[in-house]
Amino acid sequence: MITEMLSISTIGKAPPPRTNFSPSNGKPPRASCFICCVRKNAESNGSSGGLLQLQLGNQSSDENVPQMRSGVRKLFREAQQNILYLNKQRILAMEELDRVKRERRSLLDRIEQLERIKLMYTRKGCDKFSISAELLLRIDSMVLTSLIGSKEASEFRRLVMDSIGSIADYFSQIMHKQDTELLVELRHFPRKSRKSGNHIIHICTEMAPVASVGSLAPYVTGLSRALQRKGNLVEVILPKYASLNLNEVHGLREVEAEFHSYFNGQLHGNRLWTGVVCGIGVTFIEPLYYSAFFGCENIYGYSNDFERFTYFSRASLDYIVKAGKQPDVLHIHNWETSIVGPLFWDVFVKQGLGGTRIMLTCQSFESQCVEQPEKLALCGLDPYGLHCSDRLQDNNNSHLVNVLKAGVVYSNNVIIMSSMQTKGQIIHARSHGLEPTLTIHKYVLFNILQLGSVWILILWQVLFFAKGSRDAFACCNRLVVSQDCFSSGVYGAAFHLLIQLDCRDKLVVAPQGFNSSAWDPSVDKFLPQNYSADNMKGKSVCKVSLQQHLGLQEKASIVLVGCIFSDISNIELENLKTLLWMASRRGVQFVFMSSAQTPGLNSALEYFEEEFKDENMRFLNKYDESLAHLVLAGSDIMLCPSFDDTVLQIPLKAMRYGAMPILLDFTDSKYGHFVDGDVEGTEFSRYIKDTFSNMPLNQAIDELKNNPSKWDKKILDAMIKDFSWDAECCDIHISAYTAIKNLPNIESYI
Repeated sequence: MITEMLSISTIGKAPPPRTNFSPSNGKPPRASCFICCVRKNAESNGSSGGLLQLQLGNQSSDENVPQMRSGVRKLFREAQQNILYLNKQRILAMEELDRVKRERRSLLDRIEQLERIKLMYTRKGCDKFSISAELLLRIDSMVLTSLIGSKEASEFRRLVMDSIGSIADYFSQIMHKQDTELLVELRHFPRKSRKSGNHIIHICTEMAPVASVGSLAPYVTGLSRALQRKGNLVEVILPKYASLNLNEVHGLREVEAEFHSYFNGQLHGNRLWTGVVCGIGVTFIEPLYYSAFFGCENIYGYSNDFERFTYFSRASLDYIVKAGKQPDVLHIHNWETSIVGPLFWDVFVKQGLGGTRIMLTCQSFESQCVEQPEKLALCGLDPYGLHCSDRLQDNNNSHLVNVLKAGVVYSNNVIIMSSMQTKGQIIHARSHGLEPTLTIHKYVLFNILQLGSVWILILWQVLFFAKGSRDAFACCNRLVVSQDCFSSGVYGAAFHLLIQLDCRDKLVVAPQGFNSSAWDPSVDKFLPQNYSADNMKGKSVCKVSLQQHLGLQEKASIVLVGCIFSDISNIELENLKTLLWMASRRGVQFVFMSSAQTPGLNSALEYFEEEFKDENMRFLNKYDESLAHLVLAGSDIMLCPSFDDTVLQIPLKAMRYGAMPILLDFTDSKYGHFVDGDVEGTEFSRYIKDTFSNMPLNQAIDELKNNPSKWDKKILDAMIKDFSWDAECCDIHISAYTAIKNLPNIESYI
């Protein structure tokens, strides 16, 4: 439009009309101002022409008119060319913008497609467990709201367990329905033949990733997922901490039913929440009257921890009975839920749980909880009856009771988590005062407590025919003769007879595992290039990438030693200092990462960094998950303060990533051979001792440099070993579950 106007204004011989006067003064605009303004606009649009300066006076003579017209025409032609040029550039810019938009849309569509594929594979892998777990929690809700009875609920739970794949497909689209509608579908779902899996309920205080403090959290989650993959039904009961990571809970919902539990002489109301964590059904118990118990910031470390976790343990058992659950095994953990043992056998076993057995797992014996006997009455136990040497009386402080000892004495089986220790080493060197108790319960599933003399005669006769005179004599020699029968007289005596019939390993040692799906170099999303034992090319790429990231010399042939630790003693720091001085002279690169924000660790790293000032060393005092993957993948050797790493499982992960685990102090006597008649520990401990435990860092570096074929053979062999939760750890637990599950019911002895 502007171009047309400018063209029209230059046609004809007559001078431009003088009607466009300024309304303010009635005078025509000055031509010089108009021309300069247009010319400046042309220059701002990128015109290549020079500045045309026309000085026109207000009084135009006839001889100046042609010159002026010529200048105006020239100026307007240049303006027209500039406008056409701008229009062309505008069209090109719009085309480029459209292209970018199309590429962006295509990229978003591709991302959405990949997300759908990822979701599809995720659902295939674990959602059948998530849906089944959610359905089990809905069955619990039906019982609590009196829609169904305990017997029908047990049938439905068994149905879910036996048909976990097909039932997940069937119910995946209708889980949003009300309980009454789901009940109709459950009653019409076809029954299948019964499978042989176990129904296990964990009563615990931690579970990754919703409530994590130490080694218990990854153990509960990792073991539960492994058990489910092998056909077992697993549930978890947790306190509803205020600090729970609820973002990791799928389908969190409040159960609209009243639920009361006993504590301190009264019944108290609780709010129940259910959800699914990593494919595992979880029930969260929230006290109403004692809301402060779990409304605090931390999980442990309060003066009333005994009251807090005793309340939770009793409430968990009350909930199991109220929901009509009849699990094969109640799995309790550490001292915090050990009180479940005496509570179960003294109070709950006669409430429809005659076929249930108790298993205790101890991550260690360091924390035991010693309290005044009178406090046992808070949860309904008899302090007088339990405060004796063969029950809860503490071995070192006879006026107190030991809660962890209660778990050991009243469990059918005790699993001690240790990757490197044998049973004898743990009992004699790491039991922290429980050695007498562990020695008595080393080979019996339960100690026979305070039976009458008539029962000793009966036991002698039964054991004589069942086990032979020698075993019968040994068993009866352990009896304590008293007229005070355990619990309820004949009932309790029959129970102890039942337990004594299987005089096999009550204490079992199991190794830690690790999450092999999250720590697998062949699919690790944090690595620049994946690799496996079949194709190791990516490991060199990962090393160079790590060197580049940390500003180290980029060369795959340089030996790189990594170290990721959560805690380290002063002695280990001195050993580390010596190793650094020795290895630094050989051009070895070191990368250290702390996984715990503790002042001692950070100060040590800062001290080393200041003292050495070596271009081949990097000290990282902040843990980074993605960088930890790269450190494992880029390292040739991983220094480990211990092979029994219960928190980070660095030795296990190092072997999977093709890095040799080497002890910080290879002469550590903790891993020396201990002769005690036990089997020589776990498969993991035997492999480590035969392959890596007697090799110091200097020897490992020499082998890597001078005998690469031998080194490669060790590394590839370690990479294909399976020490995940699904392997030895899970197998030991299943064997223990099966052993105690096959014990006959108590009622058959009455």
